[in-house]
Amino acid sequence: MKSGSYARGVADETTIRQHPRAQRRDRATADTRARILGAARDCLLADGYANLSTRRVAEVAEVPLSQIHYHFGSKLQLILAVLAAENERLLDRQRSMFDAPEPLWVRWELACDYLDADIESGYVRILQEMIAAGWSDREVAASVREMVGGWYRLLAEVARREQERGVDLGGFTPDEVAALMATPFLGAEELILLGVTESTLPMRSALRKIGAILRRVTEPTHGS
Repeated sequence: MKSGSYARGVADETTIRQHPRAQRRDRATADTRARILGAARDCLLADGYANLSTRRVAEVAEVPLSQIHYHFGSKLQLILAVLAAENERLLDRQRSMFDAPEPLWVRWELACDYLDADIESGYVRILQEMIAAGWSDREVAASVREMVGGWYRLLAEVARREQERGVDLGGFTPDEVAALMATPFLGAEELILLGVTESTLPMRSALRKIGAILRRVTEPTHGS
């Protein structure tokens, strides 16, 4: 065997032996990161952003404090990572929902059903705390704008598809429809977290009646 071929053979065998080791290392890194994110989420819901302690997160995750700084760098980056993970999970859910063949008003009703579930999950509280933090922190504001923007872009695409199907948007552009669809949910979530009740301000019923309007717009023969 030529020396070059032999060297390549040895290198290939070494790579094969190291590959499982690299996989185990990557898996351990991913597991540690996931444990930290889960612990941070639990601590954030229990203590709030202002009172969150990375030392406490490390205790709950059962990892050294240094691991938090290694994986995330800072408390702020850790919380933004928690929010980004929750945001992407819910965006995936909404994409699947709006890609379904049911009429738009049916999917709007389902979005209304998700409102309280998202509040109970803690996602809404984390988002609203980061929105508030973003008022005085440009880095936080930029991250939150990008995350929230994903919801508006998704809804604009939904409106665009409806328009292509022949639905009359009443002079609104798809981006304007997205603004009208998403912004009321953000406002309702904020007020619900403040303790405003449905008897004081009927937010949930108002949101559901938008679904009735969508039904009349998209199904003009309904009820005739």
